[in-house]
Amino acid sequence: MGMDGNFEQILHEGKLFRDVNAFIVAHLRDNNLSQAASAVASATMTPLDVEVPPNRLLDLVSKGLAVEKGEPIKGVSASTLFDSGASVPVAYGSIPVPRTSAIDFSAQLDVKGPSKSFPEHETRHISEHKNVARCARFSPDGRYVATGSADTSIKLFEVAKVKQMLLPEAKDGPVRPVIRTFYDHMQPINDLDFHPQSTIVISGAKDHTIKFFDFSKTTAKRAFRVIQDTHNVRSVSFHPSGDYLLAGTDHPTPHLYDINTFKCYLSANTDDIPGNAAINQIRYSSTGGMYVTASKDGAIRLWDGVSAKCVRPIVGAHGGEATSGIFTKDYRFVLSCGKDSTIKLWEVGTGRLVKQYVGATHTHLRCQAVFSDTEEFILSIDEPRNEIVVWDALTAVEVTRLRSNHTGAPRWIEHSPVEPAFISCGTDRSVRFWNEGI
Repeated sequence: MGMDGNFEQILHEGKLFRDVNAFIVAHLRDNNLSQAASAVASATMTPLDVEVPPNRLLDLVSKGLAVEKGEPIKGVSASTLFDSGASVPVAYGSIPVPRTSAIDFSAQLDVKGPSKSFPEHETRHISEHKNVARCARFSPDGRYVATGSADTSIKLFEVAKVKQMLLPEAKDGPVRPVIRTFYDHMQPINDLDFHPQSTIVISGAKDHTIKFFDFSKTTAKRAFRVIQDTHNVRSVSFHPSGDYLLAGTDHPTPHLYDINTFKCYLSANTDDIPGNAAINQIRYSSTGGMYVTASKDGAIRLWDGVSAKCVRPIVGAHGGEATSGIFTKDYRFVLSCGKDSTIKLWEVGTGRLVKQYVGATHTHLRCQAVFSDTEEFILSIDEPRNEIVVWDALTAVEVTRLRSNHTGAPRWIEHSPVEPAFISCGTDRSVRFWNEGI
């Protein structure tokens, strides 16, 4: 290669390093690691306010690893994860690249005008527990959904079979969408989550345990690993890497577990958190850089995913209890719900209240507010009217109400992360699937 070629290569490599530095600075900054972002920006002469697409660094790393291996990034087997002898021959999906937000709330916070129309959905009863259906969760790839009940059972549904069941005529006889049922808890189940890469579903329950179930095994009915906590486990959330999980309990501090060693870590800076701040819900951001808790004292708290420190308490976010809190896909905003019949959108970087979604009454149940898969809509429950209320996420205008078809208000609603479909379940023990254009 001649001198011109060397020079072009140097220019190319220089641009590459500048791009990588920009991605690193933006990633640290957007995860509220401001000191680290400033240090890297200063050392590399990168502007601190550099603009790059959300999650670009993680996207490139994922693709780079795939290229290096010459194949898509596959999940890790349960035996590798837990060294327990459990065998998962094939993970149910590849590591998902975090999706960027479909709605740029920061750029269009004050936009007014006509709201979007929520597509027509149909619903069907797909199964029933023997007692109250208390919670539901979709797998990250949307292929499975699990429900947990006061009857201590977990039902696992394959979404493709649910859709097949809903067709007017099934060619090969009745379709059974429930592909696994697990029984291993002693008290009601509060929350569920799927491992991000492997065929593992976990449950948190009132019996103070978190249990791990391998759904690749057709005959497995019981957990292959158990974490014994000291409190009622009200909520669980896997880190996107799959190496850690969070438990929200009756204790005011999140419990962070290393799933390979089962060691528990607690944050040290919790002096300002009152003893009545039991955690109703805990959820990681899409990158794991932060997590959010919604507590019985009405507060929403944002935590650093690395240091496990509470970095932004939003005290009094809700009157009474805060019942749910979730991040937008670009983790710049948090959507919360409370027993004060309000749903609120908060800016992560400042703790500023951005929007309120009003019109639904929820004062008794530990219900939640959720985004649609595109984040264009927000869904929650109106208890007295036994309806599912839908708002335009950007304009905060109520766009429709859906009769729930439950006997009594639904207790839980969970939206698919990949398509316009959601699950509702309730005190009438039933599980209903909602889909666009069935």
